[in-house]
Amino acid sequence: MNTIWADTGGVHDDLTTPAALRDWIAVVSEQDAHALGDPSRREVAEARLLRDALRRLAAFCTHDDRPAAQSPVDGVQDAITAVNDAVSHRPHAQLSLRGDQLQRKNPTHTSPIRTALAELAHDAIDLLTGPTSEKLRACHAPGCVLYFVKTHPRREWCSDACGNRVRAARHYQRIRTQKR
Repeated sequence: MNTIWADTGGVHDDLTTPAALRDWIAVVSEQDAHALGDPSRREVAEARLLRDALRRLAAFCTHDDRPAAQSPVDGVQDAITAVNDAVSHRPHAQLSLRGDQLQRKNPTHTSPIRTALAELAHDAIDLLTGPTSEKLRACHAPGCVLYFVKTHPRREWCSDACGNRVRAARHYQRIRTQKR
């Protein structure tokens, strides 16, 4: 979800090219980038749709109504459909019957990119519906569009940098109020 991020220069998207998608998947799935091959433009579009769907679902789960956090995915049901479509590319063995013998039928070949996206979609389903879902938060620091899992009772922001920005803004506001 956090391949969309913001700084003083605006909102940025890390998934803009096939090479960027390949490199990002290599990092998050701890795979060799060359083994993943070159993603197609369609796979980049699928990755962005999955990301945007997950952002829509995270906004739904966290009651996040920040305009910057909104996703181009129209609604929650569309987001659910996109995640389910992505996870359907996850390879899985199936059974078949040949004569009177059960046989294992290996999955049809799916591109390494789609397989990695399916695994990410599966992990996202666990995140959004499992015990960790109660700890999912939207970062409400000024200008931030990220989501995070609250790992400490006092944690309120996605990073130290966001926490520092909030504290600096509060300090600046107090000083301005005192000078009036």
